[in-house]
Order: sequence, then structure tokens, then C-alpha cells
Amino acid sequence: MCGIVGAVAQRNVVPILLEGLRRLEYRGYDSAGLVIVNNGLQRVRSVGRVASLTADCAAQQVHGHLGIAHTRWATHGAPSEANAHPHVSGKLAVVHNGIIENHEALRSRLKAAGFTFTSETDTEVIVHLIELHYRQSKNLLAATRAAVAELEGAYAIGVVSEDAPNRLICARRGSPLLIGLGIEENFIASDVSALLPVTQRVMYLEEGDVADIGLLSVDVYDAAGKPADRSVHVSELSADMAELGTYRHFMQKEIHEQPRALTDTLLVAVAQDHIQPEWFGFDAAEVLGKVNAVTFLACGTSYHAAKVATYWLEEIAGIPATAEIASEYRYRTSVPNPDALIVTISHKTLTICNVPESALTRASRLKFLTRAGPEIGVASTKAFTTQLAGLFLLTLVLAKLRGKLTPLQETAHLTALRGLPNKVQQALALEPQVEAWSHRFANKHHALFLGRGVHYPIALEGALKLKEISYIHAEAYPAGELKHGPLALVDEDMPVITIAPNDQLIEKLKSNLQEVRARGGELYVFADGDVHLEESPFVHVIKLPGGHNGALSPILHTIPLQLLSYHAALQKGTDVDKPRNLAKSVTVE
Repeated sequence: MCGIVGAVAQRNVVPILLEGLRRLEYRGYDSAGLVIVNNGLQRVRSVGRVASLTADCAAQQVHGHLGIAHTRWATHGAPSEANAHPHVSGKLAVVHNGIIENHEALRSRLKAAGFTFTSETDTEVIVHLIELHYRQSKNLLAATRAAVAELEGAYAIGVVSEDAPNRLICARRGSPLLIGLGIEENFIASDVSALLPVTQRVMYLEEGDVADIGLLSVDVYDAAGKPADRSVHVSELSADMAELGTYRHFMQKEIHEQPRALTDTLLVAVAQDHIQPEWFGFDAAEVLGKVNAVTFLACGTSYHAAKVATYWLEEIAGIPATAEIASEYRYRTSVPNPDALIVTISHKTLTICNVPESALTRASRLKFLTRAGPEIGVASTKAFTTQLAGLFLLTLVLAKLRGKLTPLQETAHLTALRGLPNKVQQALALEPQVEAWSHRFANKHHALFLGRGVHYPIALEGALKLKEISYIHAEAYPAGELKHGPLALVDEDMPVITIAPNDQLIEKLKSNLQEVRARGGELYVFADGDVHLEESPFVHVIKLPGGHNGALSPILHTIPLQLLSYHAALQKGTDVDKPRNLAKSVTVE
């Protein structure tokens, strides 16, 4: 979603702000803007890419030592220059991430007080509200604290005033915000990646914090208004980790980084001869030993990873497991189970996450860090497969604690995990064959994905990837459900992509494929190497190296589906890394 960068320094901050915004482009946005304090407020806003904003800033020779910048993903109001941030009121400017739920009531009140609104955004009420309080207190920190106390909803904001050319105020509740610490210069950002070129020393704000930042000082106040001491962290990320290198797109780079990402993620486990609960925290054995059910809360791709894990947990660990869409679970009445483990993928019981510094990770009692590194492409690839790896380790830990693993099974699973990165590398070698298939998708408008059992969530993920970046409408179904509706869609113009592992359901799956062919459908099958399927002009088969990969098969079958969506998008000519209307990080529902 939206991205924030701010800086106060003794050098020109415009290049810092623009580079920070460029590094936040992966989050998704439709407009961008900045304000520089330099004998007044210099504001530049642009619809479209950060490159357009950069050109406008150069043309207007914008320069200064204090500024805030923003990339906006439209919620309230269409993408337009008037709706782009920063918003200005009097001598103040504000950037904002999040949603202000009581903006309509505040707008009416501020209009009655004489303020004129020039945008459709909820954010504009914030800057006018701070200005209202500033007129009374003449204190930027006090005015900001008074204003945010009236806001309902989520916010991360940065505030500057032409009356305070060396002062940057920020606040957060419900949306992430951090402070970057430099030498006689300081910064704010919604994501640490924006600040990596200037600092790796960061301070994470907690819920309700307000901070007053200068060249030499950072003063943080908690929700009660009391001075707060927030610890300084050194980010594990580096500036060059988010660079494209020799690849054409970040998505392609991240697909090919999966062997390395899996190696790094699994290193803690495969270096040992036995499964250790401590992989998930020092007291994990005590906590996980009491668990009698598991509930996953996740969205999008992470939800698909959770769905795979429910199959693993019930089959291997013998424990009931469910996957819930987090945005739905939050607002429905559920039946609490005090002995259930709540797993959040990105209840603060256990978090599986790729970002060591995330608010979710820091708030969780138990955690497992996937080591995928920065993922810039909006369509998740390496984050998905490393999530699956982390979830498989969780399955093994719970299985061992419940006495469901024999020593022989434990050794076999660890051996399989050690070989996983190499098998993923072999699956990546299928790219030329998959690319050849992609040419057939250039003129397609719909596609159907089929899977059975634990591979059904992988079919869901394949359909999501294809629709995300190629804009081909795609659906996924359990193959056994064909006759319950989806078969009506099948004709010669509807490609049917199928996952065909050599498991206990393979013969039933072959029957489902015959149903497709009998209706004139064209099949594209990703099969294990020892699956016997006859090719024909309407049945295309790509075989993964070797035979069935057991419980880890879903991870291997994910790879060619990622490659298919990537190359189909190239054929369609879409923006692979920044698909329209989508955001990498979703901060509003």
C-alpha cells in the first residue's frame, strides 16, 4: 500500500526522499508526491510513477534540508494530483498511511470552522485538524498529539511546518512506522527498505507513539504522552538486496532465488539430526506441547500456504487444523479454543514471517523467520515457498511433541528437507519448456486450474499468480468438483492447467482429465516424472525431474506454476512487477 519517507538533514534531502520512494514502489501505488521546507513549502505531486515525480522535481529545482514524501494507493478518491499526498493546510504538510474511519464527521466540523477541502481523501482532515490545534498552541508536537487523539482508525503520519525548518513530527497507530538514525540527520519510513541507502540503524514506534525528530535528537512519547525509550535495531537487510541485477524483472529474480532462500530458511533445521521445538522460540516445547488444534490466519498467497499446512498437520501430526482468511475471521463470531495454536502468517502466539523487524514478529511470543530476503515483485514467489518450508517444520515439531513421528520418519523428513533446494533448482531448469507453453496463453482470457488433496491449494496459488500479473481470469477447483459446475466452462478456448503428482489420487485425477478432454478442453499438465500420461495435440505434459516427492511435493509443483504465470505475463505485455490496482503490502481491508 502507501509508502512514507521523511528526512531532516544538513544536506539536500530530495534525492534521499526520491530514492526512498523508488524502493517502496513494490508496495503498489498510483501517485506520488513530496513537500520540502525551504523558505516556505515546496510541494510537487504527480500521478503515475516515481520517475515522473523525479523529473518534475528536477525541472522545478526543488531543494531543501527537511521534507516528507509519499506514494499513494487510492482508497478515498481516484488517483489524481489533487488527491496525492502530501496535503497542506496553512504552513503545515502531512503524509499519511491508513484509513481514518471518522473522517466524515471531522470533515463536517472542519468545514464549519472555515477550512476548505481540495481533495476527496480522508487524509486531508488530518492536516486541517493539526492546523486547527496549531493555531491554538503554536506547538507542532502538541498540535499533532491533540489531533491524533481525535482520530479513529489506522494511521502512520509525518508532519512538517515551515515554522520549524529542522523538525519532523511523526505518529502511528495501526500502521507501521519507523525512525532511521543517522549522523546529525534522521529519517522516518513505513518500511526499512526505503532507508537502507542512508542507514541500517532503526527505531520502531509502538502503538500510539508520537515522535519529535531533529538533526541531533529523537524524542518519543507513548500513547499516554509520557517519554518512551524505544530500542535501536540494526537491520539485517542491505541496500543491494533490493536491486534487480542481471534479471529482467524482480519476479524472475525472486523465482530463481528460491533455492538460496530455502537453504537459508532451512539451515537451522537441516544442520541438526533431530527436530527441535526451539526453532520456534525458547519456550516453544512448553507452549506447543499443550496444543490440541491449529488455526491459521492469513490472506492471499499466505492463505494458500496455510491451506497446504492443514493437510500436513492432520496427516503427519494428527492434529485438527483450519485455515481462515484473516480479514473475514476478524469480524465473524468464532468459538474460542484455549488450547488451540493461532498461527499468523506474514493471537500473538506464533508468527511465520519474512521480515525480522515487522510489528507482527516483534509482538509474537513464538516466531519463525523465513530467510527469503526482500521480495519486491507484488506477486509473491520466494516468500510463499519459504512459508511452506517454515510450516512444514512446524508440522514436524508438533508431530514429534505428540509422539506421531518414529525416529526413522524423523530422519527421512530431515533428509528430504536437505535435498529440497537442489530439487527446486532442477524444477527451475524446466523454464524453457514452460516458456514455450506461455506463447499459447497470449490470446487467452480465462484459465482453469485443477489439483487434488494437498495440491489443491497449489492450484489456487497458480490461478492467483496468473490473474495477478497476466490479467487472465483464472479459477482453481479440486479436480473432483469438475462435474459440480466448472465443467460447464470448459471448451477449446479454456486452457486447463493441472497438477499431477504420482500420489494415491493419480488414477482419480486421470479420470478427471478425461472429462476435460471429452468436452474439447485443452490440457496443460505438470506431472511427476514417473506419471504415465500420453501427450497429444491437446494434451501437453511437462514432467518434474524424478518421482513423487512425498509431503514436499506441493513446494516442487509450485515452481513451474510461477514460471508459467511469469512468462504468460511477458506474452501479454503486462507490468510484471507492478500489476495494476494491486499493492504488495495491504494496510486497509
